[in-house]
Amino acid sequence: MTLYKAQISQANACRLLLKSLLLMPVPGLVLCQQAIAAPERSPFSLTVARTSTATADVGANTGHELQRDAWKTRFSASMPLNRQWSIGANIGYDNLDYDWRINQATQLQLAEQDWSTVHQYSAGLSLTYRLDNHWMFLVAPQLKYAYADTASSSNAQSYGVVASSMYRFDSGNMLGFGVAYLNDISEVRTVPYLAVRWQIKDKLVLANPFQAGFSGPAGLELRYQYRPDIDFGIGSSKRTERLLVADDDQTIEIDEWVGFVRAGWKATDSLSLNAYAGYYFGGEIELSDPKVTEDIEDQAAFGLVFKLAF
Repeated sequence: MTLYKAQISQANACRLLLKSLLLMPVPGLVLCQQAIAAPERSPFSLTVARTSTATADVGANTGHELQRDAWKTRFSASMPLNRQWSIGANIGYDNLDYDWRINQATQLQLAEQDWSTVHQYSAGLSLTYRLDNHWMFLVAPQLKYAYADTASSSNAQSYGVVASSMYRFDSGNMLGFGVAYLNDISEVRTVPYLAVRWQIKDKLVLANPFQAGFSGPAGLELRYQYRPDIDFGIGSSKRTERLLVADDDQTIEIDEWVGFVRAGWKATDSLSLNAYAGYYFGGEIELSDPKVTEDIEDQAAFGLVFKLAF
């Protein structure tokens, strides 16, 4: 029983850590998700997400438009070594479709009309250590390839590592802090992040949002547990995507915020489904070389996330 409770506490802390990242979901942390409910019975998990946005104008008075669709898939596995240590691994593949409608030729748009499909492959490992009933520490290296159909995968590598700690109060509320280092395509980032899960009332929780594909992990979500199998959420989060569009280190980065509402259904102990409706705003798209930045019009977005634990 003591080991089981330790695994539950460790799993909850892992979940908060992976939800807090300011950049993309770090593959080295995704493996913590499947340990939430019953770690001894569900060492594996498969997550499939479908997202779609409305058509949005790109740039002021250009007539250029962009519509995006994405399929995102993650497979994760984890294993406790003993009461204090656990390891895990995961792999993922994303297929992103960028539907451009170009009316004028600028440097940014000339780059855009050459590509439409983006492939993203990711892999990660993690090692967690539970010091006592309050503290847990995690180290998670990651590897990722993100490239358009006009670039080579061999030039699209990025890698990084996350180091973090989580503290669990006697009340059950949790706070975490860490640093994410990412050597991305033609750019290096070091980003501190904060994780939180705070029980406001019996059915009301404030936490970091995380669902593959739609919201992105940075931000906050207020959740209401309507029934044991149904919950609702409302929140806002940050999304950043960076990819290679040409082999000479020419990249595109899309940076935006999203406000969303969510409805979740836990069909069984192993199967869950979440539906999202949201609004992307404050978006920018940047071409690295030559450096050109354009605004992206605010747009509606929708998503479905399917998860199977086994």
